[in-house]
Amino acid sequence: MDTSLDFARNLDSQDPLASFRDEFYSAEPDMIYMDGNSLGRLPLETIDRYDHLLKKEWGDRLIRSWNEKWITWPAAIGDKIAKLVGASEGECLVADSTTINLFKLIMAALDLKPDRRKIVSDVFNFPTDLYVLQSCNHLKGDRYQIALLNSRDGVSIDWDEIESVIDENTAVVSLSHVVFKSGFMYDAKRLTEYAHSKGALVLWDLCHSTGSVPVALNEWGADFAVGCTYKYLNGGPGSPAFLFVRKGLQEKAMPPIWGWYGDSKPFAFDLEYSPAGDVRRFLSGTSSIMSYPAIECGVDKLLEAGIEQLRKKSIALSSYLIDLVDEVLAPYGFKLGTPRDVNLRGSHVSIQHEEGYRINCALINEMNVVPDFREPNNIRLGLAPLYTSFEDVWTTVERIRVIMAEEKYTHFSSTRIGVT
Repeated sequence: MDTSLDFARNLDSQDPLASFRDEFYSAEPDMIYMDGNSLGRLPLETIDRYDHLLKKEWGDRLIRSWNEKWITWPAAIGDKIAKLVGASEGECLVADSTTINLFKLIMAALDLKPDRRKIVSDVFNFPTDLYVLQSCNHLKGDRYQIALLNSRDGVSIDWDEIESVIDENTAVVSLSHVVFKSGFMYDAKRLTEYAHSKGALVLWDLCHSTGSVPVALNEWGADFAVGCTYKYLNGGPGSPAFLFVRKGLQEKAMPPIWGWYGDSKPFAFDLEYSPAGDVRRFLSGTSSIMSYPAIECGVDKLLEAGIEQLRKKSIALSSYLIDLVDEVLAPYGFKLGTPRDVNLRGSHVSIQHEEGYRINCALINEMNVVPDFREPNNIRLGLAPLYTSFEDVWTTVERIRVIMAEEKYTHFSSTRIGVT
């Protein structure tokens, strides 16, 4: 393959999404940001939007802004996210964190299947998902078996494993559509249909999917979903998450947290809870108003670009990166920790090396490349199609090559810092 910088620049010249790169804040032109799958960049529009929020909506209008727009944001921005995840209007809400939303939905799902005693997840799921499943089981009297799908290769899950674990005793299947370490992506439609054939409910974690790969919750037949807004949606650090409940379940599923915001008449201030008749019953406390404008700006950018175009570029970026790893980095002992099949991977690529942590430190501290590290040996390279360029990919691989050729990683300790 052509490993030249000119080849990467030629790919960028043909990129229909290239102009979006200039719509994001960048203070360091030489810094290569490869962590958009963990924290998205700041859209320039968000800066102006916050200026208006602070000075006009909060500063001038004060509490009047609630009736003028704020009260509508959880559902209104949820409806915009619904367009990214293939849901219908009135099925998504922006509220709380991914962990809290997951807890609310798992508890509701278990109540809908009272005679079943198995919860299915996998060994790749994000730890908070597994911890929530464990806590829900504990609160339910430890009466469930939590069965985890296993992997033969440490990268993907085989279909025969799915068939062997999901059965007629399964209440809920809770999985990440794109898994956080390897980037493996499930055939969500096939798995959802199979779980439904066994009578189980299905919840998808879309944190590493939304905004980078096509998601079709209604087409899949998904029952529930959660997702964050600070990765590919560029909503800012700690921005509220979103949840999805399909319409056929909204009047049956009961949240475990009964908050005033989820009441059918929140400003009646009745002393007895009366849940809203739709997805709004899964709201709990007052919304994090200061975060919503940033989420909306990020979502609008993705809607403007179009998810099919984003996915097309994501595939091109990840394929190019994998080719460079094979050609340039494999001689230094790097292995691919992500599926090669484009139909089985999301928008980040993991490369593995026994010195992965120290190489990651050298990238950040000496080479001005920002990826992240996941135990035990994974350097994750996040490819955000809105602003990651082919030249970024080429430069990242070249700087890793320099680290290995000059043994720059030996300048760093293997002792982990707080955030990796």
